[in-house]
Amino acid sequence: MRQSGMPGDPVDDRVTRDLAALATEGLLAAGRTVAVAESCTGGGVCEALTALPGSSGYFLGGVVAYGNASKIRDLGVPSDLIDSRGAVSREVAEEMAAGAMRRFGADIGIGTTGIAGPGGGTPGKPVGTVYIAIVSGEVRLSYHLRLPGDRDAVRGATVRRVLDRLVSFLAKGEGGRR
Repeated sequence: MRQSGMPGDPVDDRVTRDLAALATEGLLAAGRTVAVAESCTGGGVCEALTALPGSSGYFLGGVVAYGNASKIRDLGVPSDLIDSRGAVSREVAEEMAAGAMRRFGADIGIGTTGIAGPGGGTPGKPVGTVYIAIVSGEVRLSYHLRLPGDRDAVRGATVRRVLDRLVSFLAKGEGGRR
């Protein structure tokens, strides 16, 4: 088990902290709120978004929906979508983000789903396959990532990509109120 503060820990990574600071600044400046639904990152995005002072001004909550039952029950992801597209898909990431946004009444929802490894990969969806989504009102943005490295590297890189995309989303003014 890793202890907080160990090298490579997503929240202790300087790039992650810098991106989280930019996201915090953007969310507070825009007066926007965010909620998160995580699978492969297991709470890493929530941890990064709440690591800095001021997070109570924008962070409404998060759900770690690691299993399909939780995605369905806690986030309202349709079971037939998981059956047809798979839990690791663009569509499921978007539904997870939308579910978090609805559940917490946030302006912006974020979703992550993927295969961090070392097992679970297939030829069509190898280890390192990740989908992230940002949803706000009618706007749905999703990203397909193929990330190298071991489990910790994939999870840490996913957290950083989410923060980077959130900063870009806010900078473009796409994070409008619902």
